[in-house]
Amino acid sequence: MKQPHAFITGIAGFAGSFLAEELLARGYKVSGSVLGRESTRHIKQIQNIIELVKLDVQKANEVSRRIKKLKPDYVFHLAAFSSVGESFKNENLTYKVNFEGTLNILNAVMELKDPATLVYVSSADCYGRFKPDSKLLKENQPFNPISPYAVSKTAAELLCRYIFTRHQLPEKKAPAFNHTGPRQNDNFVVSSFAKQIAQIEKKGVEPIIHVGDLTAKRDFSDVRDIVSGYRLLAEKGQSGEVYHFSSGKAVSIEQVLEMLLKMSDKSIIVKTDNSRLRKNDIPCLKGDSQKAKSKLRFLPKFSLEETLKDTLNYWREAL
Repeated sequence: MKQPHAFITGIAGFAGSFLAEELLARGYKVSGSVLGRESTRHIKQIQNIIELVKLDVQKANEVSRRIKKLKPDYVFHLAAFSSVGESFKNENLTYKVNFEGTLNILNAVMELKDPATLVYVSSADCYGRFKPDSKLLKENQPFNPISPYAVSKTAAELLCRYIFTRHQLPEKKAPAFNHTGPRQNDNFVVSSFAKQIAQIEKKGVEPIIHVGDLTAKRDFSDVRDIVSGYRLLAEKGQSGEVYHFSSGKAVSIEQVLEMLLKMSDKSIIVKTDNSRLRKNDIPCLKGDSQKAKSKLRFLPKFSLEETLKDTLNYWREAL
């Protein structure tokens, strides 16, 4: 039986590195793209058993050449401009990377003699604001993007839908809900809190943690559970379909912070930083993953407490 070959855009990133490990553990041959001088520290332990290519998804000809040469069976498209907050400052770049980059990947996959199965990682931010704001979101929830990031991901998801309808490309979509864990960039809320706590513990800095809006509620999952979902989606998902990978529970940012603070023996003051507040934030996001559980046998293993503990310990070691 032929060894399946998976190509991951953004393999050196947070989710990409864990996905590479997940696929290797399941017997896949793995290759992936890195951007220019992007750090490969997250894949240091596996770098000698995977194939890396330098690739900017904005460059159509280069994308086509690379994928044509590799001939993967699966393409997991994770590379993206992924910060909601930073997308307001970098709108054009956000659209180019997230929409045009996805178009380039789709075109390259369609050029293969035997088109690879494409897993496109979208975002729950595409759903934007809705009523009631506490509703459990299913895969048929209408789009209502309220940030440049969400607009770009929505456009790319619609593009995938169009390509499937027009060309029957085997593509599958996963609108990612919040996932966290070790290795996540500290631009994201859980990792930001964990890093600040670790700095207070290790470096003796002023015992103040700077926060934005703590009232927003999010559906937090462990990145290791989420990437197992992406693999199951590639292997068992139906082409043209959308699948949610989520916990189904919304937890306030304040609750997450409280859990992290209890894991430290330091007395830490919480201070609101106005620069971290976003005007157009979504009050609550939580997803229904019953379809993934019933159709793909998606079975999350990590509790939120375990995820937070591992994230905090990651930063303690990193510092």
